[in-house]
Amino acid sequence: QVQLVESGGGLVQAGGSLRLSCAASGRTFSNYVMGWFRQAPGKEREFVAAISRSGGSLHYTDSVKGRFTISRDNAKNTVYLQMNSLKPEDTAVYYCAAAFTVAFGLPPVTEGGMEYWGKGALVTVSS
Repeated sequence: QVQLVESGGGLVQAGGSLRLSCAASGRTFSNYVMGWFRQAPGKEREFVAAISRSGGSLHYTDSVKGRFTISRDNAKNTVYLQMNSLKPEDTAVYYCAAAFTVAFGLPPVTEGGMEYWGKGALVTVSS
């Protein structure tokens, strides 16, 4: 089992920044691809960003490219999502998720392929 706990959510004005953290415990963190997903009110959960085991490969959904940065610190068992230039449409509950892999690169990351999920952190961007 892997336990994931998100932190860092909150209320921010449009154009502002927030950094989400996700602390993992229970298994060897570096064996897991990590991803961030989000679910806006009334919408389905969607992929935001993913990072390979080593942190060397990254992938983002188009709507956050150039604004969000995913990173990880395997020594601290933590993955981060730095969110800059936030927009009201970024308002959502943000979830981190983990998937075990033997791949050194970044395989396709889908909601259905993630094994473990955190409970989420609410990010609200006011206009």
